[in-house]
Amino acid sequence: MNIQFLGAAGTVTGSRYLVRHGQTTLLIDCGLFQGVKALRNRNWSDFPYPPGDIDAVVLTHAHLDHIGYLPRLVNAGFKGPIYCTEATRALAEILLKDSAHIQEEDARRANKYGYSKHQPAEPLYTTSDVDRTMALFRGIPFDQTLSVQEAELTFYPVGHILGSAFIKLQLGGRSIVFSGDVGRSCDLIMKAPRPLVSSDYLVIESTYGDRLHANNDVVSELQAVIQETAEKGGILMVPAFSVGRVQGLLFAISELKAKDLIPDIPVYLDSPMGIDVTKLYCEFSSEHRLNAEQCHRMCNEVQFVRTPQESQQLMLNKHPKIIVAGAGMLNGGRILHHLIALGDDRRNTLMITGYQANGTRGRALLEGASQIKAYGKYTDIRCTVRQISGLSAHADYNELNDWIQSSETSPNQVFISHGEPAASDSLRRVIKDKSGLNAIIPEMGETFELK
Repeated sequence: MNIQFLGAAGTVTGSRYLVRHGQTTLLIDCGLFQGVKALRNRNWSDFPYPPGDIDAVVLTHAHLDHIGYLPRLVNAGFKGPIYCTEATRALAEILLKDSAHIQEEDARRANKYGYSKHQPAEPLYTTSDVDRTMALFRGIPFDQTLSVQEAELTFYPVGHILGSAFIKLQLGGRSIVFSGDVGRSCDLIMKAPRPLVSSDYLVIESTYGDRLHANNDVVSELQAVIQETAEKGGILMVPAFSVGRVQGLLFAISELKAKDLIPDIPVYLDSPMGIDVTKLYCEFSSEHRLNAEQCHRMCNEVQFVRTPQESQQLMLNKHPKIIVAGAGMLNGGRILHHLIALGDDRRNTLMITGYQANGTRGRALLEGASQIKAYGKYTDIRCTVRQISGLSAHADYNELNDWIQSSETSPNQVFISHGEPAASDSLRRVIKDKSGLNAIIPEMGETFELK
């Protein structure tokens, strides 16, 4: 059996792992490259292995850096099944359709205003491409072993977001676990990850491989930012990932309001995708910590904004409010329109709540940028930029190492992926020093024989 790293090597996006043995070829995750232009351009390249020769795709979870390339793979000839958990299938349909819609809209704008170098500008894929892709999805329960050709696959809960799984693959007399994105034991909403099961090999993410989460009270920090902005008569803008981060924020805000700890200003969720995802938390209640009352309150303390017209009206209303909108790294979505319209007002606040990859607008603003470029134009940013920590759904390096040590037996080899170079190397040292395990950081395209 061999594994080839076709993504998430030297970068925190584009997870794609090709596993081959005998007549069996599997692709674990099929994500988009995000961040700097050089990475994004890889999404337009031909897939480095014939898609028609892949027997199945297996998904750890539904974030776009793990599933967002699927429609391109299908367009290029992949016709096999796509296996994942039930919640991942439900989320994937929402996220992929939203991704296609954003790309179609961005292409339309580029053609209308002529700021694309390509004539005409085209989306990476369309909503009809997503429909063809979703027809290939197959939902699999946790803890149930699935046979695919010569391989056996089992999904185990790993926290992070709804449906997230680490996957144990047994093939050719060897076993390998793919961690996906590992959640946290102290997450506001999601349950703790299941302990790692025994395997010969482990592929582990390293998004936060060089960081320790602050031992802070994130709800109190959120309370302080809301109060500060409200006292100035300003508007709080919160770019947030529609899966996980949005729900954590809405839950925290609903709890603060229930305890009269913040002013009773309106809260808007300006994200059709975020709205649809939030409703799924009631459907998949066994995967998270919230009871029925908390779930109900999380949904009812917010006003849902679905149409572009409603979103535009929201920008014109200058009264104090909280606007939560995608995308989390300011790389698209309605939050950009709000920032363009409201970012030059010093009374307002932009609150960053999550990891910001290199090359994203969110990272630039955190590093002191006073302008952003969006839709071919520059916009001055004079509003206050704040960052709060503690809402991350990613384990830090201590939590990742603890999860590795939760297995009854240690893997023979660890492959560190899905992280920027410094983060991956930091985790490598932590694993070696604390667990005594040999860890390798693969390069893009590198293949390893698993003996």
